[in-house]
Amino acid sequence: MKPKILVAREVFPEVLEHLRRHFEVDDNQADVVLGVEGLKQRLADKAGAMTAVSDPVNAEVIAAAPQLKAVCNFAVGYNNIDLAACTRAGIVATNTPGVLDDTTADLAWALLMATARHIQTSEHWLRAGHWQGFRMLDWLGSDVHHATLGILGMGRIGQALARRALGFDMKVIYHNRSRLPEDKEAACRATWVAKEALLREADFLVLLLPYSAESHHIIGAAELALMKSTAHLINVARGGIVDDVALISALRQRRLSGAALDVFEGEPKLNPGFLELDNVTLTPHIGSSSRPTRMAMAMTAANNLIAALSGQRPPNLVNTDVWK
Repeated sequence: MKPKILVAREVFPEVLEHLRRHFEVDDNQADVVLGVEGLKQRLADKAGAMTAVSDPVNAEVIAAAPQLKAVCNFAVGYNNIDLAACTRAGIVATNTPGVLDDTTADLAWALLMATARHIQTSEHWLRAGHWQGFRMLDWLGSDVHHATLGILGMGRIGQALARRALGFDMKVIYHNRSRLPEDKEAACRATWVAKEALLREADFLVLLLPYSAESHHIIGAAELALMKSTAHLINVARGGIVDDVALISALRQRRLSGAALDVFEGEPKLNPGFLELDNVTLTPHIGSSSRPTRMAMAMTAANNLIAALSGQRPPNLVNTDVWK
């Protein structure tokens, strides 16, 4: 008998085929968001699960899944998984680091350019038929070249973003809980600064830190007040890192030049105040959304699950205490 697993969200058919060589697969190709109750029902007899960040694998779900041995997220983040509850139950939890670094950095760079040069709002203005020809003072944006790029959260994606800034001759500063080794700083031409200095000096502040209780609203009204009125905020990390209400207020009052957001508090819902603003660029959490990268993420999660249910230590184990 093959172990039973749940694939909680729609994935590529090739991934399901790969998994079916090893497991009896309960898929969700209709891509219905299962929620707590749906997960409790579908995981009751399962040994493993492939999940997305929208799937709340909390203590209640874990208690309803007595046979569960592995939960494998197809994402870098795993704040949807109660790691402590998994560890207490002897359940392996994994993520998919590394495979989406460059793709997410690409999207961050695209959003930086879009907010700097009003790409989204000027296109909407053109499509609405407002363009009547050249005017000297129309759509004055911010220069990216020679500007200061600030990165909050200097992991793999942050370093990839910093390398992209080299071609624009930007000054790169960053803040992280721990400073990078000298060789990595040199490769990025990046300088560690205190958080307050980062906020005050950055022309473009990109958020790339994981969500946790400690990082909740790490950018709020007080932090936004420290930023230049000409600065731009870009968030491709997680919703909840920014206080969306405070950001909307700063943008509305032009205390911040612009913002570009791929993530939101409570997504897929978002604060309707964002829709009233002409100085914010919005995308629907597409940071890793290229076909090669999403395929690599799904296959990485699948291989983590295969390893875990074969009695092997999965490559991307996040609750390492469970393996002792």
